[in-house]
Amino acid sequence: MDLKLENRTVLVTAGSKGIGLATARGFHAAGAQVAICGRSQENLDAAAALMPGCFAVAGDVSNADDIERIVTSVSKTFGGIDILVNNAGGPPPGLFVDLDDSDWAKAVELTLMSVVRATRLVLPHMQAQKWGRIVNISSTGVKQPVPGLTLSNSIRMAVLGWAKTLANQVGSDNILVNTVCPGFTNTDRITQIFESQSAATGKTVDEISQGLAAQIPLRRIGQPEEIANLAVFLGSEAASYITGTAIQVDGGSVQSPG
Repeated sequence: MDLKLENRTVLVTAGSKGIGLATARGFHAAGAQVAICGRSQENLDAAAALMPGCFAVAGDVSNADDIERIVTSVSKTFGGIDILVNNAGGPPPGLFVDLDDSDWAKAVELTLMSVVRATRLVLPHMQAQKWGRIVNISSTGVKQPVPGLTLSNSIRMAVLGWAKTLANQVGSDNILVNTVCPGFTNTDRITQIFESQSAATGKTVDEISQGLAAQIPLRRIGQPEEIANLAVFLGSEAASYITGTAIQVDGGSVQSPG
């Protein structure tokens, strides 16, 4: 399958580790010009070294000024951003009774406003050329809430509603907006969740991991590359008639049929 990604520029936010890095490497392998951002310069340097020609810029997507600086820098380097992959580490686990207004505000900045701000900045270029792709990396929590992830389950639903609404508004400009919903995937995020569950239950991280895998129809936790494969496809010309949808990559763990 020809993804027709040559001469396309993609920005993958939080692209130095985990699903973000796997996605950036997938686009790079498909011939796209790749830019990544992340908070750690050390991690960015290590990631960029894996992708010759990759442009890396440090910044925090929960900070509005950083997002503007990142997008401006990438746009000046490559002449615009054709594909935006909105990715960020999820907000911390927590029960509703343990969360205060500050926790909610930080989660909104990280999970919702980072996506809104980055997309607002890249849309003019996409609209001018009548071609663009917005791919959001979310969670199966938007289809089946994950126990203990109060902030993530709540705010990611807002992103999903925003994405569907935006898809309807920019479809006539040939700009496609889709959301990838990873299930449990082997990243630092899953380790954080398992450690939180371990502290709450007294079980070891290995016990929690093995117990979870046993409940997944494919009997294993996913790998970042398996999420990236869908993200790269949705960012390509091959996905030219797919927009406004949310697709889970979860080994069958979500029990709803769609």
